[in-house]
Amino acid sequence: MSVQGTILVLDGTSTNRIMLKVQLTAAWYHVVQAEKLHGLAGLLRRTHPDLVLVAQTLPDGSSADVKRLVVANPELGDVPVVAIAPQNDKAARLQALADGLDDVLTAPFKDTLLLARIRSLLRARADTQELQLGNGSHPIGFAEPAATLIAPPKQAHVAILTQTARIGTLWKTALSGRSRHSLRNHLASNMRALLSGSVPDAILIEIGTSAAGLNTLADLKSRGATRHTVLIAVLADHDAGLACEALDRGADAVCMDGFCAEEVQLQLDNQVARKARMDRMRATLKRGLAESWVDPLTGLHNRRYAMQAMNQMARQPSRTGHGFVVMLADLDHFKTINDRFGHVSGDRVLTEAAMRMKRTVGSAGFVARIGGEEFMIGLPDSSPTGAIELAKTLRDCISKTPFSLPDASAPVPVTISIGLTAPNPPLTHSEPLEQLLKSADSALYAAKKAGRNQVRVRQSAA
Repeated sequence: MSVQGTILVLDGTSTNRIMLKVQLTAAWYHVVQAEKLHGLAGLLRRTHPDLVLVAQTLPDGSSADVKRLVVANPELGDVPVVAIAPQNDKAARLQALADGLDDVLTAPFKDTLLLARIRSLLRARADTQELQLGNGSHPIGFAEPAATLIAPPKQAHVAILTQTARIGTLWKTALSGRSRHSLRNHLASNMRALLSGSVPDAILIEIGTSAAGLNTLADLKSRGATRHTVLIAVLADHDAGLACEALDRGADAVCMDGFCAEEVQLQLDNQVARKARMDRMRATLKRGLAESWVDPLTGLHNRRYAMQAMNQMARQPSRTGHGFVVMLADLDHFKTINDRFGHVSGDRVLTEAAMRMKRTVGSAGFVARIGGEEFMIGLPDSSPTGAIELAKTLRDCISKTPFSLPDASAPVPVTISIGLTAPNPPLTHSEPLEQLLKSADSALYAAKKAGRNQVRVRQSAA
């Protein structure tokens, strides 16, 4: 039997645990059961649940205690914890949200609603896991494990999307007195106004009996601009079927039985706090990926980037009818600079040379540092004459202006040798890029052999 994930059920009443196990096992989840808080930390470490369902009150604790235990484990900090509150106990439901629980179910509940909420929460957790690196326990974007409940940001931009202006005004007025967030009303009939401004952090959506609200949820979740926006659906009635549909269409949370300012505000705070955490993780991941393509000393692209860029350049048809060019450049007698003036001065020469070459090439191509004092230049579209002239300009930008070094009494002259391939037609998928690099390397060797501070051209053997 296929198992979709592991769910930990915590309840002091055995019949409740059994009932939940039957419901969840039928949906192909693996169920682990416990009845009290005592021993939970060890159970969490052994079972690594994907989600926790917990009665709001346990024999020796509460759902809030469970949430704190889960968050305290750096490997489980993103595991959703859902409280099961007593029937018709609105205060208990609100307290669970105030305690930082990820969601609240009020018993008794339909299987379909339970499973829809589980699916929604597991999808959100999967997004978090995609932002984690390797087997490390720390999420990207944090230097330490999350030891406390996530604190909401100071202010978020919240859009209120309703069928009529009157309802939007009522919701905004009710929230204004208790919300730290910036609130703005929009009509569901005018989605252009919502999408044309700055992207909101969260959107409250009125879900009526028609399909319009559900379609809006699906539309917003599918758009690149609003894919990470928090979507909170507000239902007029306790309609489990409509709530399930809203969750499956992309709602991050559902508020049933009409608009309740306190509940909506608690959901906003919890969901916006998680979004802020995810945004930080995404930003750090993006920054980390960008840095993985950059040489830390010179700020140029590194060898990894150069090979990917050159391969892409080699497979694309030319926009101008000219071919692409590979250049390899090597600073002459660089070891002598290091030996005579020290490695700090050598780094100064590398950094300054990189800046000069990058400025010279500009938008015509890329410059990458691929070795100690070796650089690669790629030009996507260049005529033979243009490529040779640029190579000579690169040579001159190094050799004609000596380098000022901290331990040198006078500016130090530096030269560079450059080898390049003639403009090359796009390669087929079967042709190796290595042959082009070998040709450029042979041209570089010829430039060195000719006395250095030279430019040499070689036709590719590819």
